[in-house]
Amino acid sequence: MRALIAEDEFVGRKLLSTFLAPLFVIDVAVNGREAVEAYKLAYEEGDPYSLILMDIMMPEQDGLSALEEIRSFEKEKGMAQHCKVIMTTALDDPKTVIRSFHDAEASAFIVKPVNREKLYKELKKIGLMNK
Repeated sequence: MRALIAEDEFVGRKLLSTFLAPLFVIDVAVNGREAVEAYKLAYEEGDPYSLILMDIMMPEQDGLSALEEIRSFEKEKGMAQHCKVIMTTALDDPKTVIRSFHDAEASAFIVKPVNREKLYKELKKIGLMNK
């Protein structure tokens, strides 16, 4: 399985990569625009992502608008199964959580700091890791 980590902070990318490396082949993006481009390219190459970890606050394009663009692309292509997306953010704000799930159709939401236990718990909930 492939995973895309969209995170603008180097330490965050490194940490998430360490947690996911035993489970996924990993690509990284440093902003929402790169995440959208990587997602579309993976689809076009016939090797789509099973998971995206998407930070909400990033330069150039934030994670919520990037995910909305990805969901629009999935609908446009008639994809039966959507990629699982876990939103990550330092903002523990109810409006952000609601927007992530309702508007952007996120699969899960983790408030930073992300640790292995939190991440694996969410991966189990969304069916990408055995319970």
